[in-house]
Amino acid sequence: MKIALLGYGRMGKEIEKIAISRGHEIVIKKEINDIIDITLADVAIDFSVPDAAFNNISNCMKHKIPVVSGTTGWLAQYPDAVALCKQEKGAFIYASNFSLGVTIFFELNKQLAKMMHHLNDYDISMEEVHHTKKLDTPSGTAITLAEEIIANSKKENWTLGEKASVENIPIVAKRIDEVPGTHTVWYDSAVDQIEIKHTAHSRKGFALGAVVAAEWLINKTGVFDMKDVLNIS
Repeated sequence: MKIALLGYGRMGKEIEKIAISRGHEIVIKKEINDIIDITLADVAIDFSVPDAAFNNISNCMKHKIPVVSGTTGWLAQYPDAVALCKQEKGAFIYASNFSLGVTIFFELNKQLAKMMHHLNDYDISMEEVHHTKKLDTPSGTAITLAEEIIANSKKENWTLGEKASVENIPIVAKRIDEVPGTHTVWYDSAVDQIEIKHTAHSRKGFALGAVVAAEWLINKTGVFDMKDVLNIS
């Protein structure tokens, strides 16, 4: 499989290693302003920057190249990407986190929110910790976790750093050198605490998931997510 890397930063380089180890060829390594011929690739993996993501994804769809995107911070344009994918009969996967373990963690988070829905004595709070080079705050993964809780609870929105309230889920975001990513969700009451937590040991998990998603996307049409890749109903 010939892969275009749209974004060649730390994640792009990690994806390159994983892809080559799995027998694939990297035919494009795109920096932000590079002009490329996307048709050289069988599939593209976008880990770029928010300002470049939508153009990268659109370029792939217009040339019928399946595209996997893990860039966060551009999601105001996500509905446009979905519409374009359907219009062009393309293939597209977006995930705020491609780690296979995080995909399972998302499902645990959703199921726990459903189970806790009627237990009003518990306050919900979250924390995410990442490396100091991470551009967005809170992380896309934290936002996904919060949105899944909101969809399955009485919470109405999330806030950055504020105290828990009846309506809000507070998210504390910390930036510490060389931390790949840790996400924690707490349910606190006067008598006990329930905690679920995912800790990434390295970026390899994110890179492996992105490559697995790209492999899965070949010869498909539509808009998918990591639940589709892992066949999680």
